[in-house]
Amino acid sequence: MAKFREVLKNRNFFLLWLGQIISQLGDRLGQMALIAFVYMRAPGSTLQIAKILSFTIIPVFLIGPLAGVYVDRWDRRRTMFACDFLRSLLVLAIPLFLFYSKNLAPVYLIIFIAFSIGRFFVPAKLSIIPDLVDKKDLLIANSLVNTTGMIAATLGFGISGVLVEWLGAKSGFYLNSLTFLISAMLIFLISKKFVVAMDFKKVGQEIMDVISKSVFQEIKEGVFYFIRKKDIRFTAGIIFALWSALGAVYVVIIVFVQNTLHSTTKDLGLLVMFLGIGLFLGSLVYGRFGQHLAHYKVIFTSLVLSGIMLVIFALGIYNYPNFAMAALLALCLGLTIAPIMIASNTIIHSVSDNDMLGKIFSSFEIVMHLGFLVFMFVSSMLAERFSHLLILIVVGGLLSLLGLVNLFFNRKAAWLS
Repeated sequence: MAKFREVLKNRNFFLLWLGQIISQLGDRLGQMALIAFVYMRAPGSTLQIAKILSFTIIPVFLIGPLAGVYVDRWDRRRTMFACDFLRSLLVLAIPLFLFYSKNLAPVYLIIFIAFSIGRFFVPAKLSIIPDLVDKKDLLIANSLVNTTGMIAATLGFGISGVLVEWLGAKSGFYLNSLTFLISAMLIFLISKKFVVAMDFKKVGQEIMDVISKSVFQEIKEGVFYFIRKKDIRFTAGIIFALWSALGAVYVVIIVFVQNTLHSTTKDLGLLVMFLGIGLFLGSLVYGRFGQHLAHYKVIFTSLVLSGIMLVIFALGIYNYPNFAMAALLALCLGLTIAPIMIASNTIIHSVSDNDMLGKIFSSFEIVMHLGFLVFMFVSSMLAERFSHLLILIVVGGLLSLLGLVNLFFNRKAAWLS
């Protein structure tokens, strides 16, 4: 704790750290406001939720590969300030001008632009830390940012769910805009300026060069690396399956919770908070006691347990719509999911060449979000015809089946990884 306090005495780092806690709350407020906004327009519609949320995911594919390149060329402090200031204005436009508009296309456009800007903010935030702290404090600073960021994001879901249900979706957007503005002002107060020359006349041409020479080339190299490395290919398949399942249940479980617990965002936000606590505790437990366990065995076992917990969660709150039970089950679900991503990342680190890690993890980002996006739409369309409970049970059953099949038929991988 003494080391954490010492790093936080660094004024510039403290401003960044405080701004990100506020920004995390703002992100959660924005998500809950969007869910409440859709509920006002089309109560119980999984397809409408899927449509509006898809515009928060698509920038990962279109903007993500470019963002890292330009963050390294631009002044990171100014980039972060501009990102948060622009996002504040964009979000503010929704309650001021578009909240009661019948045409949702402008709202979709604003959401897409705001989240595209956010793809520049994240790498800039991670990249600026070495500029703000001494090299000896890097580990503590990164640990502080990641841990408090996870806690803030988890608690933010609970707080934002209550605030949006209490104050309404319109106020949720106002508060979201305010948090971005406060974060921008804190970043502006960072005293060190790191000037990187930019020629704006060349930006258009540079973007085309990056797309043609860097992005496509890295994707191509990543694909060939997948083909050559069996462990990476196999792990990518598992991650795709997991994120496809997450996408399949995401919008369905939002409406399912709204209908069973009769709350628009309050109970939903609190349940996500308990899920996040479970993920956090699961990460700590696995990090402490999982070093000597075979990684694939952990993944397959966690898939089985996650599927079972999803089924228990769905049946539990359907038959006994009690928040306390739902919170406990959400926490247990988080505990069972957490080891999957940790073990998968560990496998990639151990089998990949160091100079390929960036490309591999970039490719994994695309794999994860592709599975999530596609199956989010598939399940949202199925939910218009079939019971939400049935979809959750089927997805949970398929997750468990996937884990069981691999435990029995991939024993060599399970025990030797």
